[in-house]
Amino acid sequence: MENNKPKMPKFNLTWLYFIIAIILGFLVINSGGQGLNGGSSKEATYSQFKNYVEQGYASRILVKKEEGILRMYVKAEHIRDIFNTQIEKGKLPYVETAIPSTDKLEDFIQSQQDQGHFDGEITYDNGNSGWTHLFWSFGPLIFIVLMWFFIMSRMGGGGSGGGGPMGIFNVGKSRAKLVEKDRPNKVTFQDVAGQAGAKQEVQEIVEFLKNPKRYTDLGGKIPKGALLVGPPGTGKTLLAKAVAGEADVPFFSMSGSDFVEMFVGVGASRVRDLFRQAKEKSPCIIFIDEIDAVGRARGRNSAMGGNDERESTLNQLLTEMDGFGTNSGVIILAATNRADVLDKALLRAGRFDRQIHVDLPDVNERKEIFQVHLKPLKLDDTVDVDFLSRQTPGFSGADIANVCNEAALIAARNDKKAVSKDDFLSAVDRIIGGLEKKTKVMTAEEKNTIALHEAGHASISWLLQYASPLVKVTIVPRGRALGAAWYLPEERQITTREQMLDEMCATLGGRAAEELITGHISSGAMNDLERVTKQAYGMVAYMGMGEKLPNLCYYNNEEYSFQRPYSESTAQIIDEEVKQMIAAQYERAKTILNEHKEEHAQLAQLLVEREVIFAEDVERIFGPRPWTSRTEEILS
Repeated sequence: MENNKPKMPKFNLTWLYFIIAIILGFLVINSGGQGLNGGSSKEATYSQFKNYVEQGYASRILVKKEEGILRMYVKAEHIRDIFNTQIEKGKLPYVETAIPSTDKLEDFIQSQQDQGHFDGEITYDNGNSGWTHLFWSFGPLIFIVLMWFFIMSRMGGGGSGGGGPMGIFNVGKSRAKLVEKDRPNKVTFQDVAGQAGAKQEVQEIVEFLKNPKRYTDLGGKIPKGALLVGPPGTGKTLLAKAVAGEADVPFFSMSGSDFVEMFVGVGASRVRDLFRQAKEKSPCIIFIDEIDAVGRARGRNSAMGGNDERESTLNQLLTEMDGFGTNSGVIILAATNRADVLDKALLRAGRFDRQIHVDLPDVNERKEIFQVHLKPLKLDDTVDVDFLSRQTPGFSGADIANVCNEAALIAARNDKKAVSKDDFLSAVDRIIGGLEKKTKVMTAEEKNTIALHEAGHASISWLLQYASPLVKVTIVPRGRALGAAWYLPEERQITTREQMLDEMCATLGGRAAEELITGHISSGAMNDLERVTKQAYGMVAYMGMGEKLPNLCYYNNEEYSFQRPYSESTAQIIDEEVKQMIAAQYERAKTILNEHKEEHAQLAQLLVEREVIFAEDVERIFGPRPWTSRTEEILS
């Protein structure tokens, strides 16, 4: 059945601004010309007024006692004598002047009437001219203020009824989104793939909420809060939703930036209102995402000016979490990528009792995540989940979801009926290296230089024991890179000095190949040099791996610190060690390439011909890697 109701025009703020401008213009015009009575006016002294009356110019006199002024309306035949111009027909010109006293004025008018100089009438205005004056003085301002309240009530609609007529007064209300416990499509731990360790820790919070008596009977206390710490995209928010879904309790969700507002005191007011609502819904969970927006350490940046509003919000949060009041049954979950910048008072026992680290998934956890995101896709027989999980080291859960979505888009772009293994590899390449640019024009000399460069990386990484083995190398431009190589790094928890030096040598292999074969160096190695320099400084200054500065760490965790934690002489030593380390690995790379000059030339020529080569091509030229059996895994 069709809806025959007339469509109302949509509300547009431009209309409102236009109406306000017209009304204000009308008020200004009328306030400026209200006393003219549709005519022209002229201010005069009292002496001039007496002179005009004595000459018989006055037709009528209006006296305003409250304002202490009078208006002498001029006869039509004498208008030109006073105004020196002709007034339009219908206008009532007058002269306005202040009067010293009413008594003197009456005496003067009486004498002029006796002499025949004034035969008009004199009237007195005793009305509410003061109120009229106040209205025209403050009326426009009051109107603007009322319109501002109206606009703010329309635009200030948030999660706390800000859209109503009194929305501006709800600015201190919490903006947390409440999800009730009987909601449909709840998120549970089954929806969170991987993160077995993190799920095990938060499982105890679920047990606290489900059966608190089990712990309180033994004298235990329910923990106040848990802080989820980890890189972006690892599933911290999803894990918090799963805790609320498993415990089947109300869930308040908001971001740390929702506490911050331009008005002073709003952040603290919102914190109080949030905990008030949570106590009414107890037991429940409060989840604050990106808590570092409001929980940064106090006083750390005092030299650059403090943020009193943010600090007062943090103080109120600290008080609510563990102050004189009690929050029985209210558990606070928070997530951040920057736990190092949080205030120590926020992390102490009794507030956030535990920190749960949600790290990047390992190969087995990536396999579980792939299995979740592959369910809605149509796959062919070539897709191997084990292979995909090995091909995505360092990927977060969000990255894996992006890979699956990108693979489906690539398959649809190529008019395929199902997503294949090649689509997933292309998706990984697209995410890591950027969009492939086959139309980019390169000269034959540039193409040969890029092939030598990438072949240098591939050769040394294959020949060194601890360097990551090659998976694929291409000289087709991607993103801002003219060539790219993909490796399969070993997932290890600690890294030795020898492993780092092998990786550094493989990274320098590109420039070493350029200089060794062509006798020139190019700008193509800038990214390699940047990575190597940062790695070398980290080894010497932070990890204590320098020969002259062994077992020393100069890492400074202080934010906005402009002073290095070491002297100028130590800085010189660090610089020298970094130079020597990089120079030694560069010479090592050239030595290895000299020893395998023919194999490197074959690999470069193959790259020029085919533009893309894989690990089996490198193995055919150099032979299998003797140190590890992972070559078979790469080729499988």
